Amino acid sequence: MLHKTAILLSIILFASACGEEALPKPRAMLRLEYPESGMVPLDEDCPFTFEYNDRAMLSAGQDCAINLKYPTMKGSIFITYKPVTGNLEKLLTDAQKLSYEHVVKADDIIEQPFVNSGSQVYGMYYEVRGNAASQAQFYVTDSTRHFVTGSLYFYARPNYDSIYPAAVYLQKDMRRIMESLQWK
Repeated sequence: MLHKTAILLSIILFASACGEEALPKPRAMLRLEYPESGMVPLDEDCPFTFEYNDRAMLSAGQDCAINLKYPTMKGSIFITYKPVTGNLEKLLTDAQKLSYEHVVKADDIIEQPFVNSGSQVYGMYYEVRGNAASQAQFYVTDSTRHFVTGSLYFYARPNYDSIYPAAVYLQKDMRRIMESLQWK
């Protein structure tokens, strides 16, 4: 009888053990969604204007140095202006050099030329992928009088996976700044 009970118990255990194999849960990514924003025109005494995100906190300094702060994302877009006075080549070299200083930590830097011939705005947009200090940069010029640069920085140690959703959101804002920029 003991032998039959052991066999029956073994069969029950064996039958209950047959089933789907238990698998660990896959690692999940945090899904951050940011609300749609409106755009407002820059209202500063500068030789240019553009539209920017109404959720950004704007602060303007001397010589049209503009900081668009995004406190909830712990990031900022810094805009600088320089007049072109026979120094266009140096301004272009400096802007390109600044973008490629991040190549040490970046996984990739994607260049995207920008041309708005109707408004005489020409430039380059750089998307920086990886754990670099800046996730995007741009410059625009009319080639004769004006030169504007923009850089995106986060107030956190660069961890591309963690800041990716915010970086994508702010890169979209940077492109909108470039696309809407007009010289006065």
